[in-house]
Amino acid sequence: MLWSDPENEPPKEMRDMQAMLRRAGLLLALAMLVAMVATGLR
Repeated sequence: MLWSDPENEPPKEMRDMQAMLRRAGLLLALAMLVAMVATGLR
């Protein structure tokens, strides 16, 4: 899913969803890191 030409911009809902997914992914990665560190320190 690539939008090369600027006039063919994705709808706002799509961009909001992508931003939300990216944020959720970052949070998930952080949680995994914290869990790994917590289990490693025990």
